[in-house]
Amino acid sequence: MKNMDGSPKTSMPELMAVLRSSSDFIQYGNKGVTAKYWISYFRTLIDSKMLHESVLAVLSKEDWSSLEELKDSVPVENIILTSDTDVVKEKLLQGFIMVSLSEYGQSCLLIRVFMEKARQVSLPEVEFSVVGPKEAFVESLESNIHLIRKRMPSDQLRIREINIGKLTRTKVAVLYVENIANDENVRTVWQRLNGIEIDHISDSSVLTQIMSDNHHSPFPQLLDSERPDRVVSILSEGKIVIVVDGSPQVLIGPSTLVEFFSAFDDYFFNYIVASFFRIVRLASVAFSILVTPVYVAALNFHYELIPRDLLNTLVSSREEIPLPPILEAVFLELTIELLREAGARLPTKVGQTIGIVGGIVIGTASVEAGLTSNVLLIIVALAALASFTTPVYKMSNTIRLVRFPFLLFAEFYGLLGIVFCFCVLATHLLKLSSLGRPFLEPIYPPRSADMKDALIRLPFSMMSKRPIQLRTQQPIRFDKKRASQNKDIDE
Repeated sequence: MKNMDGSPKTSMPELMAVLRSSSDFIQYGNKGVTAKYWISYFRTLIDSKMLHESVLAVLSKEDWSSLEELKDSVPVENIILTSDTDVVKEKLLQGFIMVSLSEYGQSCLLIRVFMEKARQVSLPEVEFSVVGPKEAFVESLESNIHLIRKRMPSDQLRIREINIGKLTRTKVAVLYVENIANDENVRTVWQRLNGIEIDHISDSSVLTQIMSDNHHSPFPQLLDSERPDRVVSILSEGKIVIVVDGSPQVLIGPSTLVEFFSAFDDYFFNYIVASFFRIVRLASVAFSILVTPVYVAALNFHYELIPRDLLNTLVSSREEIPLPPILEAVFLELTIELLREAGARLPTKVGQTIGIVGGIVIGTASVEAGLTSNVLLIIVALAALASFTTPVYKMSNTIRLVRFPFLLFAEFYGLLGIVFCFCVLATHLLKLSSLGRPFLEPIYPPRSADMKDALIRLPFSMMSKRPIQLRTQQPIRFDKKRASQNKDIDE
Protein backbone atom coordinates (compact mmCIF):
# COMPACT_ATOMS: atom_id res chain seq x y z
CA MET A 1 0.00 0.00 0.00
CA LYS A 2 1.16 3.55 -0.77
CA ASN A 3 0.23 7.04 0.39
CA MET A 4 -1.16 9.64 -2.01
CA ASP A 5 2.36 11.08 -2.49
CA GLY A 6 3.65 7.66 -3.63
CA SER A 7 5.55 6.78 -0.46
CA PRO A 8 4.92 3.34 1.09
CA LYS A 9 2.41 3.17 3.92
CA THR A 10 3.71 2.49 7.41
CA SER A 11 2.74 -0.91 8.78
CA MET A 12 1.22 -1.26 12.25
CA PRO A 13 4.36 -2.86 13.82
CA GLU A 14 6.52 -0.06 12.39
CA LEU A 15 4.12 2.61 13.67
CA MET A 16 4.07 1.10 17.17
CA ALA A 17 7.88 0.92 17.19
CA VAL A 18 8.12 4.62 16.36
CA LEU A 19 5.53 5.67 18.95
CA ARG A 20 7.07 3.54 21.72
CA SER A 21 10.21 5.67 21.52
CA SER A 22 8.28 8.35 23.43
CA SER A 23 8.18 7.79 27.19
CA ASP A 24 4.53 8.85 27.54
CA PHE A 25 3.26 6.27 25.03
CA ILE A 26 1.59 3.26 26.63
CA GLN A 27 0.98 -0.07 24.89
CA TYR A 28 -0.67 -2.70 27.01
CA GLY A 29 -1.90 -6.20 26.19
CA ASN A 30 -4.38 -8.02 28.42
CA LYS A 31 -3.96 -11.73 27.80
CA GLY A 32 -6.34 -12.94 30.49
CA VAL A 33 -8.80 -15.77 30.06
CA THR A 34 -11.86 -13.53 30.44
CA ALA A 35 -10.94 -10.83 27.93
CA LYS A 36 -8.09 -10.47 25.47
CA TYR A 37 -7.31 -7.05 24.01
CA TRP A 38 -4.47 -4.68 23.25
CA ILE A 39 -4.68 -0.98 24.03
CA SER A 40 -2.34 1.88 23.05
CA TYR A 41 -2.42 5.60 23.91
CA PHE A 42 -0.45 8.66 25.00
CA ARG A 43 -1.02 9.00 28.74
CA THR A 44 -0.39 12.78 28.62
CA LEU A 45 -3.30 13.31 26.20
CA ILE A 46 -6.07 11.12 27.57
CA ASP A 47 -8.46 11.36 30.51
CA SER A 48 -7.50 8.42 32.74
CA LYS A 49 -10.80 8.53 34.63
CA MET A 50 -12.78 8.23 31.41
CA LEU A 51 -10.45 5.48 30.21
CA HIS A 52 -11.10 3.32 33.27
CA GLU A 53 -14.81 4.02 33.67
CA SER A 54 -15.99 4.04 30.06
CA VAL A 55 -13.51 1.85 28.17
CA LEU A 56 -11.62 -0.62 30.39
CA ALA A 57 -14.75 -1.44 32.38
CA VAL A 58 -16.41 -2.61 29.14
CA LEU A 59 -13.32 -4.33 27.72
CA SER A 60 -12.81 -6.44 30.83
CA LYS A 61 -16.37 -7.82 30.97
CA GLU A 62 -16.04 -10.54 28.36
CA ASP A 63 -13.95 -11.86 25.50
CA TRP A 64 -15.09 -9.84 22.48
CA SER A 65 -15.39 -11.69 19.18
CA SER A 66 -15.42 -8.64 16.89
CA LEU A 67 -14.58 -4.94 16.95
CA GLU A 68 -18.04 -4.06 15.59
CA GLU A 69 -19.65 -5.63 18.63
CA LEU A 70 -17.25 -3.82 20.93
CA LYS A 71 -17.93 -0.49 19.18
CA ASP A 72 -21.64 -0.79 19.92
CA SER A 73 -20.97 -1.50 23.61
CA VAL A 74 -18.52 1.27 24.55
CA PRO A 75 -20.47 4.30 25.88
CA VAL A 76 -18.31 6.91 24.12
CA GLU A 77 -19.59 9.13 21.34
CA ASN A 78 -16.60 9.41 19.00
CA ILE A 79 -15.42 5.92 17.93
CA ILE A 80 -13.70 5.12 14.63
CA LEU A 81 -13.14 1.65 13.15
CA THR A 82 -10.17 1.72 10.75
CA SER A 83 -7.19 -0.16 9.39
CA ASP A 84 -5.39 2.93 8.02
CA THR A 85 -2.15 3.52 9.95
CA ASP A 86 -2.08 7.20 8.96
CA VAL A 87 -5.47 7.69 10.61
CA VAL A 88 -4.30 5.72 13.64
CA LYS A 89 -1.24 7.94 14.07
CA GLU A 90 -3.23 11.15 13.64
CA LYS A 91 -5.95 10.17 16.11
CA LEU A 92 -3.54 8.84 18.74
CA LEU A 93 -1.86 12.26 18.71
CA GLN A 94 -5.28 13.90 19.17
CA GLY A 95 -6.16 12.10 22.40
CA PHE A 96 -7.69 8.86 21.08
CA ILE A 97 -6.88 5.38 22.38
CA MET A 98 -6.38 2.42 20.04
CA VAL A 99 -8.04 -0.88 20.90
CA SER A 100 -7.41 -4.08 18.96
CA LEU A 101 -8.13 -7.77 19.57
CA SER A 102 -4.61 -8.84 18.55
CA GLU A 103 -1.24 -7.19 19.10
CA TYR A 104 -0.81 -5.96 15.52
CA GLY A 105 -4.31 -6.51 14.18
CA GLN A 106 -5.16 -5.12 10.80
CA SER A 107 -8.23 -3.28 12.15
CA CYS A 108 -8.60 -1.35 15.38
CA LEU A 109 -10.99 0.90 17.26
CA LEU A 110 -10.05 4.51 17.93
CA ILE A 111 -11.95 5.89 20.94
CA ARG A 112 -11.78 9.56 21.89
CA VAL A 113 -10.95 10.02 25.57
CA PHE A 114 -9.14 13.35 25.20
CA MET A 115 -8.35 15.24 28.39
CA GLU A 116 -9.79 18.75 27.92
CA LYS A 117 -7.95 21.34 29.99
CA ALA A 118 -8.93 24.91 29.17
CA ARG A 119 -9.16 28.28 30.85
CA GLN A 120 -12.60 29.17 32.11
CA VAL A 121 -14.62 31.77 30.21
CA SER A 122 -13.72 35.17 31.68
CA LEU A 123 -14.15 38.90 31.11
CA PRO A 124 -12.86 40.49 27.89
CA GLU A 125 -9.48 42.13 28.48
CA VAL A 126 -8.83 43.94 25.19
CA GLU A 127 -12.41 44.74 24.13
CA PHE A 128 -13.84 45.38 27.58
CA SER A 129 -17.21 47.12 27.67
CA VAL A 130 -19.07 48.64 30.61
CA VAL A 131 -22.39 47.83 28.94
CA GLY A 132 -23.20 44.51 27.27
CA PRO A 133 -22.17 40.84 27.69
CA LYS A 134 -19.06 40.05 29.71
CA GLU A 135 -17.93 36.78 28.06
CA ALA A 136 -14.72 36.37 26.09
CA PHE A 137 -13.23 33.59 23.99
CA VAL A 138 -10.69 31.20 25.53
CA GLU A 139 -7.97 28.96 24.06
CA SER A 140 -10.27 25.98 23.45
CA LEU A 141 -11.78 25.65 19.96
CA GLU A 142 -14.74 23.63 21.26
CA SER A 143 -15.52 26.20 23.96
CA ASN A 144 -15.33 29.08 21.47
CA ILE A 145 -17.66 27.39 18.99
CA HIS A 146 -20.02 26.66 21.89
CA LEU A 147 -20.11 30.39 22.78
CA ILE A 148 -20.99 31.20 19.16
CA ARG A 149 -23.55 28.40 18.76
CA LYS A 150 -25.23 29.42 22.00
CA ARG A 151 -25.88 32.91 20.62
CA MET A 152 -26.76 31.73 17.11
CA PRO A 153 -28.83 28.51 17.32
CA SER A 154 -29.39 28.45 13.58
CA ASP A 155 -29.29 25.42 11.30
CA GLN A 156 -27.74 27.68 8.64
CA LEU A 157 -24.53 28.19 10.64
CA ARG A 158 -21.86 26.11 8.90
CA ILE A 159 -18.55 24.98 10.41
CA ARG A 160 -15.71 23.53 8.32
CA GLU A 161 -12.52 22.31 9.98
CA ILE A 162 -8.98 21.85 8.73
CA ASN A 163 -5.65 20.97 10.36
CA ILE A 164 -2.74 23.33 9.60
CA GLY A 165 0.92 22.90 10.47
CA LYS A 166 3.09 19.90 9.70
CA LEU A 167 4.18 19.57 13.34
CA THR A 168 1.36 21.06 15.41
CA ARG A 169 -1.60 19.99 13.23
CA THR A 170 -3.52 22.94 14.68
CA LYS A 171 -7.26 22.66 14.23
CA VAL A 172 -8.79 25.66 12.44
CA ALA A 173 -12.54 26.16 11.96
CA VAL A 174 -14.21 28.34 9.33
CA LEU A 175 -17.68 29.61 10.30
CA TYR A 176 -20.28 31.27 8.08
CA VAL A 177 -24.06 31.46 7.59
CA GLU A 178 -24.87 29.44 4.48
CA ASN A 179 -27.78 31.40 3.02
CA ILE A 180 -26.19 34.78 3.72
CA ALA A 181 -22.41 34.59 3.18
CA ASN A 182 -21.07 35.08 -0.33
CA ASP A 183 -19.80 31.77 -1.73
CA GLU A 184 -16.80 33.50 -3.31
CA ASN A 185 -15.68 34.81 0.08
CA VAL A 186 -16.02 31.34 1.59
CA ARG A 187 -13.99 29.80 -1.27
CA THR A 188 -11.29 32.46 -0.92
CA VAL A 189 -10.85 31.73 2.80
CA TRP A 190 -10.88 27.97 2.28
CA GLN A 191 -8.37 28.10 -0.59
CA ARG A 192 -5.97 30.26 1.37
CA LEU A 193 -6.16 27.97 4.39
CA ASN A 194 -5.59 24.90 2.21
CA GLY A 195 -2.60 26.56 0.56
CA ILE A 196 -0.73 27.27 3.81
CA GLU A 197 2.60 25.47 4.07
CA ILE A 198 4.08 25.92 7.55
CA ASP A 199 5.37 23.71 10.34
CA HIS A 200 3.36 25.21 13.19
CA ILE A 201 0.55 27.66 13.97
CA SER A 202 0.81 29.10 17.48
CA ASP A 203 -1.94 31.73 17.32
CA SER A 204 -4.52 33.31 15.04
CA SER A 205 -2.13 36.26 14.58
CA VAL A 206 0.13 33.97 12.53
CA LEU A 207 -2.78 33.18 10.20
CA THR A 208 -3.51 36.91 9.86
CA GLN A 209 -0.05 37.53 8.44
CA ILE A 210 -0.12 34.49 6.15
CA MET A 211 -3.61 35.12 4.75
CA SER A 212 -3.30 38.88 4.26
CA ASP A 213 -3.64 40.21 0.73
CA ASN A 214 -0.56 42.42 1.20
CA HIS A 215 2.12 40.89 3.45
CA HIS A 216 4.21 44.08 3.40
CA SER A 217 1.55 46.42 4.78
CA PRO A 218 1.70 47.49 8.44
CA PHE A 219 -2.12 47.64 8.47
CA PRO A 220 -3.96 44.53 9.71
CA GLN A 221 -6.30 43.30 6.98
CA LEU A 222 -8.31 40.84 9.06
CA LEU A 223 -10.19 42.05 12.12
CA ASP A 224 -9.66 40.06 15.32
CA SER A 225 -12.07 39.89 18.24
CA GLU A 226 -12.37 38.20 21.61
CA ARG A 227 -16.11 38.88 21.99
CA PRO A 228 -18.65 36.18 21.02
CA ASP A 229 -21.45 38.76 20.74
CA ARG A 230 -19.47 40.76 18.17
CA VAL A 231 -18.67 37.62 16.18
CA VAL A 232 -22.34 36.58 16.03
CA SER A 233 -23.31 40.07 14.85
CA ILE A 234 -20.67 39.94 12.13
CA LEU A 235 -21.73 36.44 11.02
CA SER A 236 -25.27 37.75 10.55
CA GLU A 237 -23.84 40.42 8.24
CA GLY A 238 -22.46 37.72 5.94
CA LYS A 239 -18.80 37.75 6.91
CA ILE A 240 -16.50 34.79 7.48
CA VAL A 241 -15.06 33.89 10.91
CA ILE A 242 -11.90 31.85 11.47
CA VAL A 243 -11.40 30.18 14.86
CA VAL A 244 -7.97 28.74 15.73
CA ASP A 245 -7.53 26.13 18.45
CA GLY A 246 -5.27 27.54 21.17
CA SER A 247 -6.07 31.19 20.44
CA PRO A 248 -8.53 33.43 22.36
CA GLN A 249 -8.86 35.74 19.34
CA VAL A 250 -10.92 34.86 16.26
CA LEU A 251 -10.36 36.36 12.81
CA ILE A 252 -13.04 38.15 10.78
CA GLY A 253 -13.04 38.98 7.10
CA PRO A 254 -13.46 40.69 4.76
CA SER A 255 -12.74 43.75 6.92
CA THR A 256 -12.65 47.47 6.25
CA LEU A 257 -10.56 50.25 7.76
CA VAL A 258 -13.47 51.92 9.55
CA GLU A 259 -14.25 48.69 11.43
CA PHE A 260 -10.95 48.97 13.28
CA PHE A 261 -12.13 52.25 14.82
CA SER A 262 -15.61 51.00 15.76
CA ALA A 263 -16.07 49.53 19.22
CA PHE A 264 -18.85 46.97 19.56
CA ASP A 265 -20.29 48.76 22.58
CA ASP A 266 -21.26 51.54 20.14
CA TYR A 267 -24.33 49.38 19.45
CA PHE A 268 -25.29 49.39 23.13
CA PHE A 269 -25.70 53.18 23.25
CA ASN A 270 -28.09 55.57 21.57
CA TYR A 271 -27.01 56.20 17.98
CA ILE A 272 -26.29 59.89 18.68
CA VAL A 273 -23.92 59.04 21.53
CA ALA A 274 -22.32 56.21 19.54
CA SER A 275 -21.76 58.44 16.50
CA PHE A 276 -20.15 61.09 18.69
CA PHE A 277 -17.71 58.55 20.16
CA ARG A 278 -16.79 57.26 16.70
CA ILE A 279 -16.03 60.78 15.46
CA VAL A 280 -13.94 61.39 18.60
CA ARG A 281 -11.92 58.24 17.90
CA LEU A 282 -11.26 59.16 14.27
CA ALA A 283 -10.29 62.72 15.26
CA SER A 284 -8.01 61.31 17.96
CA VAL A 285 -6.21 59.10 15.45
CA ALA A 286 -5.64 62.06 13.09
CA PHE A 287 -4.45 64.17 16.04
CA SER A 288 -2.10 61.41 17.24
CA ILE A 289 -0.46 61.07 13.81
CA LEU A 290 -0.22 64.75 12.84
CA VAL A 291 0.23 66.91 15.94
CA THR A 292 3.95 66.25 16.56
CA PRO A 293 4.95 66.50 12.85
CA VAL A 294 2.99 69.77 12.56
CA TYR A 295 4.86 71.11 15.62
CA VAL A 296 8.23 70.27 14.03
CA ALA A 297 7.20 71.68 10.64
CA ALA A 298 5.89 74.93 12.15
CA LEU A 299 9.04 75.59 14.16
CA ASN A 300 11.36 74.80 11.23
CA PHE A 301 9.54 76.35 8.26
CA HIS A 302 6.24 77.99 9.10
CA TYR A 303 6.57 80.47 11.97
CA GLU A 304 4.05 82.73 10.23
CA LEU A 305 1.28 80.14 10.79
CA ILE A 306 1.62 80.36 14.57
CA PRO A 307 -0.40 83.09 16.35
CA ARG A 308 1.86 85.73 17.95
CA ASP A 309 0.81 85.00 21.52
CA LEU A 310 1.37 81.27 21.06
CA LEU A 311 4.67 81.93 19.28
CA ASN A 312 5.97 83.85 22.30
CA THR A 313 5.09 80.88 24.51
CA LEU A 314 6.86 78.42 22.18
CA VAL A 315 9.97 80.58 21.91
CA SER A 316 10.22 81.06 25.68
CA SER A 317 9.72 77.29 26.27
CA ARG A 318 12.58 76.50 23.88
CA GLU A 319 14.87 79.32 24.96
CA GLU A 320 17.37 77.05 26.76
CA ILE A 321 16.78 73.80 24.83
CA PRO A 322 20.04 72.69 23.09
CA LEU A 323 18.35 70.13 20.80
CA PRO A 324 16.63 70.94 17.50
CA PRO A 325 12.84 70.27 17.41
CA ILE A 326 13.20 66.94 15.55
CA LEU A 327 15.60 65.43 18.11
CA GLU A 328 13.49 66.78 20.94
CA ALA A 329 10.35 65.19 19.44
CA VAL A 330 12.05 61.87 18.64
CA PHE A 331 13.47 61.71 22.19
CA LEU A 332 10.02 62.11 23.75
CA GLU A 333 8.31 59.79 21.25
CA LEU A 334 10.83 57.03 21.90
CA THR A 335 10.50 57.58 25.65
CA ILE A 336 6.74 57.05 25.38
CA GLU A 337 7.30 53.88 23.33
CA LEU A 338 9.80 52.56 25.90
CA LEU A 339 7.32 53.17 28.72
CA ARG A 340 4.60 51.38 26.73
CA GLU A 341 6.76 48.36 26.03
CA ALA A 342 8.04 48.17 29.59
CA GLY A 343 4.52 48.37 30.97
CA ALA A 344 3.31 45.66 28.57
CA ARG A 345 6.14 43.20 29.28
CA LEU A 346 6.26 43.52 33.08
CA PRO A 347 3.75 41.90 35.46
CA THR A 348 0.45 43.80 35.67
CA LYS A 349 0.95 45.60 38.98
CA VAL A 350 4.59 46.49 38.26
CA GLY A 351 3.72 47.55 34.70
CA GLN A 352 1.08 50.02 35.90
CA THR A 353 3.56 51.52 38.35
CA ILE A 354 6.24 51.87 35.68
CA GLY A 355 3.80 53.53 33.27
CA ILE A 356 2.53 56.13 35.74
CA VAL A 357 5.60 56.84 37.88
CA GLY A 358 8.06 56.51 34.96
CA GLY A 359 6.09 58.95 32.80
CA ILE A 360 5.88 61.56 35.56
CA VAL A 361 9.51 61.24 36.66
CA ILE A 362 11.08 61.16 33.19
CA GLY A 363 8.84 63.95 31.86
CA THR A 364 9.53 66.27 34.79
CA ALA A 365 13.25 65.50 34.79
CA SER A 366 13.65 66.07 31.05
CA VAL A 367 12.00 69.51 31.28
CA GLU A 368 14.02 70.55 34.33
CA ALA A 369 17.24 69.33 32.68
CA GLY A 370 16.53 71.49 29.64
CA LEU A 371 16.39 68.57 27.17
CA THR A 372 12.77 69.14 26.09
CA SER A 373 10.26 71.95 26.27
CA ASN A 374 7.18 71.68 28.46
CA VAL A 375 4.96 72.53 25.44
CA LEU A 376 6.23 69.55 23.40
CA LEU A 377 5.94 67.31 26.44
CA ILE A 378 2.24 68.15 26.66
CA ILE A 379 1.78 67.61 22.90
CA VAL A 380 3.47 64.20 22.89
CA ALA A 381 1.54 63.10 25.98
CA LEU A 382 -1.76 64.10 24.35
CA ALA A 383 -0.77 62.30 21.13
CA ALA A 384 -0.01 59.13 23.09
CA LEU A 385 -3.31 59.43 24.94
CA ALA A 386 -5.20 59.93 21.66
CA SER A 387 -3.67 56.77 20.17
CA PHE A 388 -5.12 54.72 23.04
CA THR A 389 -8.66 55.46 21.82
CA THR A 390 -8.26 52.93 18.97
CA PRO A 391 -10.41 49.90 19.99
CA VAL A 392 -8.28 47.30 18.14
CA TYR A 393 -4.81 46.82 19.60
CA LYS A 394 -3.14 45.83 16.32
CA MET A 395 -4.36 49.00 14.62
CA SER A 396 -3.10 51.00 17.60
CA ASN A 397 0.39 49.60 16.96
CA THR A 398 0.16 50.64 13.31
CA ILE A 399 -0.82 54.20 14.29
CA ARG A 400 2.23 54.37 16.57
CA LEU A 401 4.48 53.35 13.67
CA VAL A 402 2.95 55.69 11.07
CA ARG A 403 3.84 58.79 13.14
CA PHE A 404 7.58 58.44 12.57
CA PRO A 405 7.64 58.82 8.72
CA PHE A 406 5.42 61.90 9.09
CA LEU A 407 7.84 63.28 11.68
CA LEU A 408 10.87 62.67 9.45
CA PHE A 409 9.36 64.29 6.36
CA ALA A 410 8.13 67.26 8.44
CA GLU A 411 11.74 67.91 9.47
CA PHE A 412 13.04 68.10 5.89
CA TYR A 413 10.09 69.48 3.92
CA GLY A 414 7.71 71.03 6.45
CA LEU A 415 3.98 70.91 5.70
CA LEU A 416 4.76 69.82 2.14
CA GLY A 417 6.41 66.70 3.58
CA ILE A 418 3.34 66.00 5.71
CA VAL A 419 1.08 66.33 2.66
CA PHE A 420 3.38 64.01 0.70
CA CYS A 421 3.26 61.39 3.48
CA PHE A 422 -0.52 61.68 3.62
CA CYS A 423 -0.75 61.08 -0.14
CA VAL A 424 1.51 58.02 0.11
CA LEU A 425 -0.58 56.69 3.00
CA ALA A 426 -3.86 57.30 1.15
CA THR A 427 -2.51 55.59 -2.00
CA HIS A 428 -1.41 52.59 0.04
CA LEU A 429 -4.84 52.29 1.69
CA LEU A 430 -6.59 52.62 -1.68
CA LYS A 431 -4.59 49.67 -3.00
CA LEU A 432 -5.21 47.48 0.06
CA SER A 433 -7.85 44.78 0.08
CA SER A 434 -9.16 42.24 2.56
CA LEU A 435 -9.90 38.82 1.05
CA GLY A 436 -10.12 40.57 -2.30
CA ARG A 437 -12.58 43.24 -1.12
CA PRO A 438 -11.70 47.00 -0.96
CA PHE A 439 -10.18 47.91 2.40
CA LEU A 440 -11.33 51.55 2.28
CA GLU A 441 -14.97 50.75 1.53
CA PRO A 442 -17.39 52.59 1.95
CA ILE A 443 -15.12 55.64 1.62
CA TYR A 444 -13.70 54.29 -1.64
CA PRO A 445 -15.38 53.02 -3.64
CA PRO A 446 -18.00 55.38 -2.22
CA ARG A 447 -21.10 53.55 -1.03
CA SER A 448 -23.66 55.81 0.57
CA ALA A 449 -25.76 52.85 1.77
CA ASP A 450 -22.85 51.46 3.81
CA MET A 451 -22.13 54.89 5.34
CA LYS A 452 -25.04 54.28 7.72
CA ASP A 453 -22.72 52.22 9.92
CA ALA A 454 -19.25 53.55 9.11
CA LEU A 455 -18.01 56.95 10.27
CA ILE A 456 -21.24 57.35 12.22
CA ARG A 457 -23.99 54.95 13.30
CA LEU A 458 -27.57 55.62 12.34
CA PRO A 459 -30.60 54.07 14.13
CA PHE A 460 -31.14 50.34 13.70
CA SER A 461 -34.38 51.03 11.85
CA MET A 462 -32.35 52.61 9.03
CA MET A 463 -29.89 49.69 8.72
CA SER A 464 -32.20 47.25 6.94
CA LYS A 465 -29.55 46.19 4.39
CA ARG A 466 -26.33 44.25 4.78
CA PRO A 467 -23.04 45.81 3.59
CA ILE A 468 -22.93 46.03 -0.22
CA GLN A 469 -19.26 45.08 -0.49
CA LEU A 470 -19.96 41.61 0.97
CA ARG A 471 -22.25 40.71 -1.97
CA THR A 472 -24.40 38.59 0.34
CA GLN A 473 -27.03 36.17 -0.90
CA GLN A 474 -29.66 37.97 1.16
CA PRO A 475 -28.86 41.71 1.04
CA ILE A 476 -32.02 42.64 3.00
CA ARG A 477 -31.89 42.11 6.76
CA PHE A 478 -35.50 42.94 7.47
CA ASP A 479 -38.53 44.59 5.92
CA LYS A 480 -38.13 48.25 6.78
CA LYS A 481 -41.78 49.12 6.13
CA ARG A 482 -43.11 46.28 8.27
CA ALA A 483 -40.70 47.13 11.07
CA SER A 484 -41.90 50.73 10.97
CA GLN A 485 -45.56 49.64 11.17
CA ASN A 486 -44.92 47.32 14.13
CA LYS A 487 -42.88 49.90 15.99
CA ASP A 488 -44.45 51.05 19.25
CA ILE A 489 -41.88 53.57 20.45
CA ASP A 490 -39.60 55.84 18.48
CA GLU A 491 -35.93 54.99 18.82
